[in-house]
Amino acid sequence: MTVHELSRTDARRIAVRAQLLDAARPEGLLGVVRGLTLLQIDPVAAVAPNADLVAWSRIGSAYAPGELAAALEKRTLVELQAMVRPAEDMALYRAEMAEWPERGTPSSWREYHRTWVAANDACRRDVLDRLAAGGPLPSRALPDTCAEPWRSSGWSHNRNVTKLLELMAQRGEVAVAGRRGRDRLWDLADRVYPETAPVPVEEALRIRDERRLRALGIARARGPECQVEPADVGEAGEPAVVEGVRGTWRVDPAQLGQPFTGRAALLSPFDRLVHDRRRMAELFAYEYQLEMYKPAAERRWGYFALPVLHGDRLVGKLDATADRKAGVLRVNALHEDAPFTKTMTREIGREIEDLARWLALDLEPVRAD
Repeated sequence: MTVHELSRTDARRIAVRAQLLDAARPEGLLGVVRGLTLLQIDPVAAVAPNADLVAWSRIGSAYAPGELAAALEKRTLVELQAMVRPAEDMALYRAEMAEWPERGTPSSWREYHRTWVAANDACRRDVLDRLAAGGPLPSRALPDTCAEPWRSSGWSHNRNVTKLLELMAQRGEVAVAGRRGRDRLWDLADRVYPETAPVPVEEALRIRDERRLRALGIARARGPECQVEPADVGEAGEPAVVEGVRGTWRVDPAQLGQPFTGRAALLSPFDRLVHDRRRMAELFAYEYQLEMYKPAAERRWGYFALPVLHGDRLVGKLDATADRKAGVLRVNALHEDAPFTKTMTREIGREIEDLARWLALDLEPVRAD
């Protein structure tokens, strides 16, 4: 098979277009999620919740945040492991769930997950009975009858019912049926997921690799083990090399030779265009770090700085905060990686104005850095 030779410009444009961030804005939330394969849910909302911010970056102010809640309620979209996916895609996960924990669980955790769930089988059965009788329910409505507590050095330590529900979701027994505020509402999976036959595991993994490559445009064949959403795509697509970058890639052949017209966009720090920081650095030569966990004095770009895209380049960071009490989008700084041209300043400025309008907030003046 021919190995495609791409310049970095080619590779960047493929990645931007695949992520629906070129000038041809998509129509509708469902089309966006199908194109991206997922929207990541994250509780941090310094500007807006991640899933909404990603949708706005593609659609613009025509997108209303209530659309996501409505789609989840109608079950055209469903939530699985903090990722919103098209409901029809659940057929690509159900067979893998049936093989839990051998599938869909990091190898270092498999034995502990298996033995911990087995040790708490009575609690698991009690949860299923209570959801069958009265679901959907938040985790706090389910009594903790676990015989063995969940042990972790992180935030989940001793959060037994929450962790059990999450593992039961990986097993395909329960599912998130909606949210009440920040609380997830749990129900039996068969009440939430569409009644479609599971796709056999190996075929499902192949299709998921193909769809992931279609959403990324260009990616590595192999990457670190990742439980929820890998960054690699196996043998999907066709082989490629990128000028000035080591190693081989896989590229979506449908993206080759396509015209490109870019635009300005403000991205969530969790946006799939920048989520794989190594790929971001190799293709875009862009330096970025989410600094929300750093002391304020050590931050270079801000608590929740938004990567700034212009055309096929990542060109800066927007340090902004939605101050809803004051009714303003507070722009602390617009960091320019290199001085913006007048065109860049105008087009990026319009995106900042649109962000404030979408948030229904007044915009404070931008201070360039």
